[in-house]
Amino acid sequence: MRVQPPRLFYILLFGFASGLPLALSGLTLRQWLTESGVTLGLIGATANIGLAYSLKFLFAPILDRPLPYGWGRRRGWLIMAQAGLVACCVALSASHPGAHPAITLTLAGALAFCSACQDIAIDAWRIESYPPAMQGEALAAYVWGYRIAMLVSGSGAIWLAGPLGWHGSLLVMAALMALAPMLSLCAPEPAIHTAPARGVAALIAPLREMMRRPGIAPVLWFIVLFKLGEALASPMAPSFYHAMGFDRAQVAAVLSLPNLVAVLAGAATGGLLVVRFGARRSLFATGFIQMAAMGLYFLLALFPGDVAILYTKVVVENFAEAMADACFLSFVSAQCRLEFTATQYALLSSLAALGLRTLGGFSGVLAAQLGWVGFYGVAIFTALPAMIVMRVWLWKGSDGANATPPKRAI
Repeated sequence: MRVQPPRLFYILLFGFASGLPLALSGLTLRQWLTESGVTLGLIGATANIGLAYSLKFLFAPILDRPLPYGWGRRRGWLIMAQAGLVACCVALSASHPGAHPAITLTLAGALAFCSACQDIAIDAWRIESYPPAMQGEALAAYVWGYRIAMLVSGSGAIWLAGPLGWHGSLLVMAALMALAPMLSLCAPEPAIHTAPARGVAALIAPLREMMRRPGIAPVLWFIVLFKLGEALASPMAPSFYHAMGFDRAQVAAVLSLPNLVAVLAGAATGGLLVVRFGARRSLFATGFIQMAAMGLYFLLALFPGDVAILYTKVVVENFAEAMADACFLSFVSAQCRLEFTATQYALLSSLAALGLRTLGGFSGVLAAQLGWVGFYGVAIFTALPAMIVMRVWLWKGSDGANATPPKRAI
């Protein structure tokens, strides 16, 4: 008897759980640091806080092992990571970045580590739970969930900092995170297709299998390069808005309902594009759209304080990013073999985050040296190499190891 895949609302809610801590160690943290008077260089360096996202392939093999006492291979690790997230968020809420920035950044780093562990388990659960034909839909639902969560822990947390203060706002986020373990208990545990390797082999076997595939080099280069422009531009967005004369309330307002509609529409459009045209063609198109949307930084720099341009910039950019994210994550998921799901996806998503955790750390220094117009010009230029790799080396061929033929050949 064929086992039916879980309903899509599970991955929607898992996406929410995945996205909630992301803004707390990113956008929200930088807004908090900006208001606390921390220097641009240190704010830019917060991109390195999430180094665990780039190194998660090193500890992903541990999460490929089932836990004892019947906790399960995926749900057990999810519950452990989610408990750590709640504890880190509560501790972060008690810190004072203006007086002791090192403590705040250390706690944010611990939050990012627990978040990376949760992401490993969620990504593996998704790939193992839904058949290849449903991965596009599952990715769209996942992106919906985590984008909604990023708005809650981004604009929502920034807005709550007004009436509740930053400490109260972060405690509300911790309370939301405390709901995630109940979801993990309710979700079905995926079947283990093969016995996972032990010891060093648990890391080496997935890497060896991937590196032996023909044509894998351009795939890996593309994954590394695709997010470079976004990695450079995003860390400085809160400081850019502040420099353009927008206060906390204006930033929170633009990142709320209008942005939510744009993100949901973008994710749904990306999922439909993958189903219709395949991940590669969809990525090529949405990558250029994402690049073009970044040009709105220039327009806002020319007309600082213009609320209409701020809304246009945020809505268009986030629609394009959500659309590209759905296509990109579908492409990355298709590269994973079911027997190595957690480790291979962790490796590939780590490569995707490499630019943010390295180049992104210099964004504050570059912005201070080049000015806003020059800085965002460089950010757009860094997005171009990925499109060249896609067109020259990856335009033809199947989407990946786990792919099924799309409705239209690529």
